[in-house]
Amino acid sequence: MHVLVTGGAGYIGSHAVVALLQTGHAVTVIDNLSNGANTALVRAGQLAGATPVFYEGDIRDRPLLDEIFAQNSINAVMHFAGVKAVGESVEDPLKYFDNNVTGSIILLQAMIAAGINKIIFSSSATVYGDQHPMPLDESLPTGEPANPYGRSKLMVEQALTDVAAANPELAVGVLRYFNPVGAHESGQIGEAPQGWPNNLVPFVSQVAIGQRESLAVFGNDYPTPDGTGVRDYIHVLDLVDGHLAALEALSARPGFNVWNLGTGRGHSVLEIVEAFEAVSARPVPYYIAPRRSGDAAECWADCSKAADELGWRAQRTLQTMLTDTWRWQEQNPRGYR
Repeated sequence: MHVLVTGGAGYIGSHAVVALLQTGHAVTVIDNLSNGANTALVRAGQLAGATPVFYEGDIRDRPLLDEIFAQNSINAVMHFAGVKAVGESVEDPLKYFDNNVTGSIILLQAMIAAGINKIIFSSSATVYGDQHPMPLDESLPTGEPANPYGRSKLMVEQALTDVAAANPELAVGVLRYFNPVGAHESGQIGEAPQGWPNNLVPFVSQVAIGQRESLAVFGNDYPTPDGTGVRDYIHVLDLVDGHLAALEALSARPGFNVWNLGTGRGHSVLEIVEAFEAVSARPVPYYIAPRRSGDAAECWADCSKAADELGWRAQRTLQTMLTDTWRWQEQNPRGYR
């Protein structure tokens, strides 16, 4: 296929570009580089031995999308483009609704006008809300996400549900991520947060390499084995394998489809710290801070639906996730800068 990857210069998108090219797909990328890097695409092409077509631009630019679809024989879209910092979404919710929701609507309008009928959407476990017992499975109703970022993902899912119902030929694959971590085993591409890291593992990695003094652990009084929050961490390469499996499955699955992508088990904050100290042979100083509003005690996935319908399961261990993260961090201490 010829796949348009939105946000393809970002963390997950660049890994998807490598995997798509390596499996023989043609790839075109659109990215405004607000949280991505052209260097990531250059390296992705080198790793894959093939070069993606790149358009620097925004998915809200309808004339540019029309141009891309007119100039390239696109068969499917992998939609990663969006903003994703929870704290920022609380401070500037309109940015999230404009970028994530409006951008997705404009993308869908351009796709339908161009006759493109396959889309895989990068969603989030936050759409379940925090009212369900663990593990989370796709049969559960979506809840009330705790922040505008999560609400923007849920709003796009709702739009995709209705658009798929109105366009019977459209095949939609919604992939609900848990916590992607890790990097390509080459150390050439990885997560390169601009400014303050919003996720645990990049922050731990920056503490280990000496860029930050210590890690704030938000709460140690949760009803978990060590009192700290428990999350389901998945290697970015396993996550990308799930996208390729979903892309293949969509050919026989018109309509709205949803799959969890996680490992099916959780690790606490202190487990991550201890495991990272082991793989890096560096200390990770931390201190206990008050709980953050909206943080759940624990969250992990039931991924049996993806196993049954896609033949996909996460393969990589926590040690591999953190080893690959550390290799990337050591080789690229300032990310792509």
